[in-house]
Amino acid sequence: MTDFLVPLSRPSIGQDDIAAVLAVLNTPVLSMGPTVHRFERAVAEYVGTAEAIAVNSGTSGLHVCLAAEGIGPDDEVITTPFSFVASANCALYQGARPVFADIDPLTLNLDPGRVEAAVTRRTRAIVSVDVFGQPGPTEALRSIAARHGLVLVEDACEAIGAERNGRRVGTGVRSAVFAFYPNKAITTGEGGVIVTDDRELAAVMRSLANQGRDDAATWMNHVRLGFNYRLDEMSAALGVSQMARLNRILDQRARVAGWYDRRLRQVEGIRLPYIAPETTRMSWFVYVIQLNARVDRAALMTQLEADGIPARPYFVPIHLQPLYRERFGHGPGEFPITERIARSTLALPFFTEMTEDQVDLVCDRLIDRLNASWMRSRSVSRSRSQAASSVALTAVGEAS
Repeated sequence: MTDFLVPLSRPSIGQDDIAAVLAVLNTPVLSMGPTVHRFERAVAEYVGTAEAIAVNSGTSGLHVCLAAEGIGPDDEVITTPFSFVASANCALYQGARPVFADIDPLTLNLDPGRVEAAVTRRTRAIVSVDVFGQPGPTEALRSIAARHGLVLVEDACEAIGAERNGRRVGTGVRSAVFAFYPNKAITTGEGGVIVTDDRELAAVMRSLANQGRDDAATWMNHVRLGFNYRLDEMSAALGVSQMARLNRILDQRARVAGWYDRRLRQVEGIRLPYIAPETTRMSWFVYVIQLNARVDRAALMTQLEADGIPARPYFVPIHLQPLYRERFGHGPGEFPITERIARSTLALPFFTEMTEDQVDLVCDRLIDRLNASWMRSRSVSRSRSQAASSVALTAVGEAS
């Protein structure tokens, strides 16, 4: 089914955004122009870092972070198995080996104790992920990185504007990356931004993202092996426009999450998203519930789709992806918390302009399907119990 009553996600695009892109299209400069620099400054000033480097995706940003640090073959990079695959692939791009550490079962972010246990003499970096927009345990990971001489990169691709203990994500780390795919809080279509306080590191990153050109971006003068990771002017124009209303967008998304919380709080078989006490501002990327193990998730998704409601699992563990199974021999049972959580997650429709009526519709269909599922489950349980009792009575009768 493709015609859903409520979309799974939808970018927030207004007339100001459209006008900003059209303004660039009415100029002769569509790449490597002033709008990219405006977007970079807007992000750096909002986050509170000295530098920002625009790139064409969050994945590219993560790759540049590791490349700029000289991560290479024989190095290990510790990250989470509960994320989008790019969090680990960025190490593979440099010939390094991703090493996974299991997650905290509440926050779904990396467990610092398990990260430290995974450190070896080959470990060079940690890539922490702010899962679903909840800031990770930066303070603990920063201490681990300092003790072992490691680089800490924050994958904040889902978390722009989030705060932990009043500190915005992207600060207090060596470098961090935001992403702006259409399902993110704000979008540039495709695109990302790296932030850092290290100006020398930023210069290297800028060069790497621009085909390895020198610090002055001199025409046809390439000083290192780089990549074509530039962000175009049209995307940057959309980013500048969206950044101007980021706080309002985050507030709108928090309101939608609040509607879901109120409707689903007492529903049997559902666990709502957990917000850690240290999370002083959540940046809602998606709204993901966890289902009781007795709920057939695949069947529920099929039923909801028939009702016009899309829903998806978030995430499939990275170590169980075919590439990682084949290349590194990973398999089920290695990271039990990640695997248990991943079997239970269900992302519901969620976007900035979602209305309360739409949330009610999704919740009504979900609750109806869950109630029907519980009734069938209890009916089967009663039948089995009655059958067991009948067998027991028969056995007693035969014994007497």
